[in-house]
Amino acid sequence: MSELVVTLLRVGFLILLWLFVLAALNVLRKDVFGTRVTARGPGLRRPARRTTAEPRPAGAARNAPTRLVVTQGPLAGTTIPLGPSAVLVGRSPGCTLVLDDDYSSNRHARFFPKDGTWWVEDLGSTNGTVVAGDRVTQPVQVSPGTPVRIGQTLIELRR
Repeated sequence: MSELVVTLLRVGFLILLWLFVLAALNVLRKDVFGTRVTARGPGLRRPARRTTAEPRPAGAARNAPTRLVVTQGPLAGTTIPLGPSAVLVGRSPGCTLVLDDDYSSNRHARFFPKDGTWWVEDLGSTNGTVVAGDRVTQPVQVSPGTPVRIGQTLIELRR
């Protein structure tokens, strides 16, 4: 082989080796710093307060919960307004409430409205969902003020 071919092979191998090192460093950085949680808009942090003059949405019961509140855990104080659609809770960025909790699954639980009441169901999580001290195996109706534990996070429905 000519000297030029050997030099090109050495340089190519060196570039390939550096690409491998940079890829390994990128994986380590993601492991150390975790996933990036993106803000989903102003509605998650500070929901608009309903005044007494505003009418309730059609079909809403008088004592129905209007918000989901994180009472314990890394996101304590976070409030999510409830609407007609379900609320997904988990570590996945695609969830409505993204938890920064090692004991929760990517898609851990789902809060959903049914017949004017709110229900919670476990979505096959590893550590389970606990409602008022009992582990949930099927959808369970949740009344306002009932604690729902997902990993290290405690969530309540409130009016």
